Amino acid sequence: MVTRRTVLGGAFAATGAGLLTAGGLTPLFAAGSAQATAADAGATGVTVPAPFTVKMPTLPVLSPISTLGGQDTYAVTIKEVAREIIPGVQTKVLTYDGHFPGPVLRARSGRRVVIRHRNTLTMPVSVHLHGGSVSPENDGGPMDTFGPGTSRTYSYPNQQPGAGLWFHDHAHHMESEHVFRGLSATYLLSDENERSLPLPAGQYEVPIALRDARFDEAGQLVYVMDDVFGRTTILANGRPTPYFEVAARKYRFRLLNSSNMRFFQLRLSDGGQMIQIGTDGGLLERPFTTDTVGLSPAERADVVIDFSRYPVGTKIVLENTLGPGTPDQVGKVLRFDVVRTASDPSRVPDVLRTLPAMPSATVQRNIVLSMDEDGRQEPRGLMDGQEWDAQRIDQTIAHGTSEIWTVTNANKIIPHNFHMHLVQFRVLERNGAPVGPAEAGLKDTVRLFPGETVKLHATFDTYKGTYVYHCHLLDHSAMGMMANFRIR
Repeated sequence: MVTRRTVLGGAFAATGAGLLTAGGLTPLFAAGSAQATAADAGATGVTVPAPFTVKMPTLPVLSPISTLGGQDTYAVTIKEVAREIIPGVQTKVLTYDGHFPGPVLRARSGRRVVIRHRNTLTMPVSVHLHGGSVSPENDGGPMDTFGPGTSRTYSYPNQQPGAGLWFHDHAHHMESEHVFRGLSATYLLSDENERSLPLPAGQYEVPIALRDARFDEAGQLVYVMDDVFGRTTILANGRPTPYFEVAARKYRFRLLNSSNMRFFQLRLSDGGQMIQIGTDGGLLERPFTTDTVGLSPAERADVVIDFSRYPVGTKIVLENTLGPGTPDQVGKVLRFDVVRTASDPSRVPDVLRTLPAMPSATVQRNIVLSMDEDGRQEPRGLMDGQEWDAQRIDQTIAHGTSEIWTVTNANKIIPHNFHMHLVQFRVLERNGAPVGPAEAGLKDTVRLFPGETVKLHATFDTYKGTYVYHCHLLDHSAMGMMANFRIR
């Protein structure tokens, strides 16, 4: 296990140039491509299969051990196992109940979920329900860990609207490696409104966990903190650049970017349209049609693709147009193979939900994310110029109030994003302009490319206590880009 802060020399500088121009996103991989190829070739001796030769599995669904007492109770074992990622190779991974990637837990708004996690690893862990409105003792904070050979029970009341949440390790200085090695899973919370809509369901609602990985000559995962160029094998539901067979009808895809560092900009290879219906905090008020979906680490998107426009036999690639890495390495995510016809009673309504009102904000705060860009061996991740201190309270908030936070990425090269525990916020502005439809719903994570500023509206009317906010490029938060807020 490598947990010290190490950086590939100059890697992030090249990465940032490959992500951005003065005008915003570029679909090219030019900057850093040569370095990416060299770093990957030096680390990967196994034969990663050619694209679209491996089938993408669907994620297993956890079953409760009890449904008595008005709650669903689960027992989960956190353990290291060997699983096939690259065909014919057994790779050691860290898992929830032996599943790589993690399983799906389906919950209902208003019905409590209780999970007893047993830690069989050799290091402490902490389980955070990302996007969940939970009390401090159930939040899975960075220092609220439980050790090897012990268990911890988390209780989630699910007193919030339906949303595509997820849970992952959050043990400080270890979270980035633990998640890289597999400790993440999907938590789909549905509500009565969502269940009443005629959206694709059952086998036609498919959670997809996207991420990148780096392997050594023996096919084992290689973790180096802040590894920018080495993680160039793209995994969809734990398999490298797979194919997925679909019927010629509508599908609902619950997309999660479970990468530590990688940003995705997704499109269909024929330029075809997708209908985005939701984001981190659940359904949007209205669906919108788009030809691209962007996901920074930890962000989710709820997307409907109608394959009825394609004849049986069509093969459509879901592409990624962002580096680092060459297009051959990271430009293909998965392929949809239209193999049959099927009836389709589903549809996407014009109105999906009514978002909660935004109360007047009483306080405004400015938050600055930054990281050393001078090439030093031990770069620091900073929030408002300070590394995280578990004992320091950085923001004190009055319970029941709403606030506006203006969050800025002060770096010139390095991208970040921003995640706040406990609350789902609204993004009001990006770089002084109103946000587009993809950011118009409830969010808990928002991207910040170099020099960008976002303005957020958050209401703190549920629990009192201490929580964290941080960059969800997990290598960055492990390096100190995190702060505490206390609601009282």
